[in-house]
Amino acid sequence: MTPPTARNGDRTRTVAASALDALHFALDRSSPVPLYYQLAQQLESAIEHGALAPGNLLGNEIDLSTRLGLSRPTVRQAIQSLVDKGLLVRRRGVGTQVVHSQVRRPLELSSLYDDLEAAGQGPTTQVVRNERVPAAADVAAGLGIAEGAEVTLLERLRSAHGQPVAFLCNYLPPALLDLDTDRLESTGLYHLMRSAGITLHSARQTIGARAATPEEAALLGEQEGAALLTMQRTAYDDTGRAVEYGTHIYRASRYAFDFQLLVRT
Repeated sequence: MTPPTARNGDRTRTVAASALDALHFALDRSSPVPLYYQLAQQLESAIEHGALAPGNLLGNEIDLSTRLGLSRPTVRQAIQSLVDKGLLVRRRGVGTQVVHSQVRRPLELSSLYDDLEAAGQGPTTQVVRNERVPAAADVAAGLGIAEGAEVTLLERLRSAHGQPVAFLCNYLPPALLDLDTDRLESTGLYHLMRSAGITLHSARQTIGARAATPEEAALLGEQEGAALLTMQRTAYDDTGRAVEYGTHIYRASRYAFDFQLLVRT
């Protein structure tokens, strides 16, 4: 009878092989770009595009070096660079495992749901609140309405590949559109706006950072005090009307804003 440890090892190698067999690695040995860097970039791309999903096992360094025809130090350096980025983790007796990919979102007026879906991140949404509330001072200022006026409050937990990424808090004029909870859990808010004939034109947005409170840490699966990115946004339609005021928090370990800066001449 095969010992349990051997069966576990065989199962690990089978899963590792199945995860990697579908991938093609184009390593150019004549390139000045180091082989470890080429391998790391291609593994990272596979993780970001879902070809390697969270939980997939890549096997150990010996397996990888044999399969790819690379030296163990080269494979070790590639893996370590992705471990440092939080994309892979080494597990004793198991090998190297995919943890998650960091969401990179363009700094533009777009829906987080749409961006995650386009990136193959498998977005899901849990609606925590969908109700009418009086507008606090900051909400009233953001929407250009009187303090205490009625607004619709949405609180949603957005996940990618089953892992929490962001907690979204949005305020909208109550007569703007019908915000059905089931539809909000199956698509993005901006998609519902566009379907209702609302043309989003521009937004004012502020990005910051702070430490997670105990409640936020529990909600997002982080440690208390972990770094969070924050975003405050007011979006306007093509008539100049404020149609959304949002205050969002994102896990810095899983999320980044990506934008290009141009030199003024």
